Amino acid sequence: MIDVCLLGCGGSMPMPERNLSATLINYKGRKILIDCGEGTQVSMKMVAWGVKSIDIICITHTHGDHIIGLPGLLSTIGNSGRTEPLTIIGPEGITRVVNGLRVVAEYLPYEVNIIEAPSKVELNVSKDGIHVAENNEHRKIHSSEIILNAIDVDHSSPCKGYSFYFKRERKFNVEKAMANNIPKNLWSKLQRQEEVTFEGKTYTGDMVLGDERRGVKISLITDSRPMDSMVEFIAESDLFICEGTYGKDEDIDKAIKNKHMIFRESATLAKEGRVKELILTHFSPIMGEPAQFIDNAKEIFDNSVIGEDRMVRTLTYMD
Repeated sequence: MIDVCLLGCGGSMPMPERNLSATLINYKGRKILIDCGEGTQVSMKMVAWGVKSIDIICITHTHGDHIIGLPGLLSTIGNSGRTEPLTIIGPEGITRVVNGLRVVAEYLPYEVNIIEAPSKVELNVSKDGIHVAENNEHRKIHSSEIILNAIDVDHSSPCKGYSFYFKRERKFNVEKAMANNIPKNLWSKLQRQEEVTFEGKTYTGDMVLGDERRGVKISLITDSRPMDSMVEFIAESDLFICEGTYGKDEDIDKAIKNKHMIFRESATLAKEGRVKELILTHFSPIMGEPAQFIDNAKEIFDNSVIGEDRMVRTLTYMD
């Protein structure tokens, strides 16, 4: 089960009823944050999900409405008693910007690791947190639990879109284990996909596990013009969170000039990408009531929803 919360749905500047861009994913009690605009900590306090268990922070780009809340959050995480390292992932230039922001959050009780401009990051999950998988972790483990993919998008500064694929565990196949003459004392280790050498013979998880099962995919695109490459990137997403900076079709010229999307363009991506649900977010401050333009999206993709601060979606694996 994966919980997703839109902490802030605003773009450009915070509004009384709308915080700036931030989305939080909760998986097995550990958390991934995407963007950290003003108001992020307030929304997190209101939903009471906690900050100490944020292990990964993905920044789409370094415009202030997506990152200005970061130094305060890092300080609060430090005050929560966290000592484990935290990883920040972002586009080209993220290292310089984070180090600059940390002038006001210099002394932290945990290490901050930065990954700049990745296209793919594999993540392992344990009770201690979500960790970036290193090569030496995979000598005996065949697959990580979360695959994070990133795509360069079309904005006025280097900007990334992200997708998260949460793998589903393969079922243990007793018949297969017995047919391969696997000693029963190795079953539990092999079920965890560990490679085991016992009495001179090497055994792998594939010898006891059934077929691969479909996981859950969440994609997020914000601050970009639509691109053909996005269709495959978001393909078959269970949840697609996409910017809809402008609701009216008549605002297309503004969208092109400022490198954003209108609702109809976001919905077209959702339709072509065959996603299950589209949540629109990153609304311009000039758009007081985004819901009045929802039909512009629904005419293209019926399962389009207007995002709201602290809206939560819970995603589960299909049978």
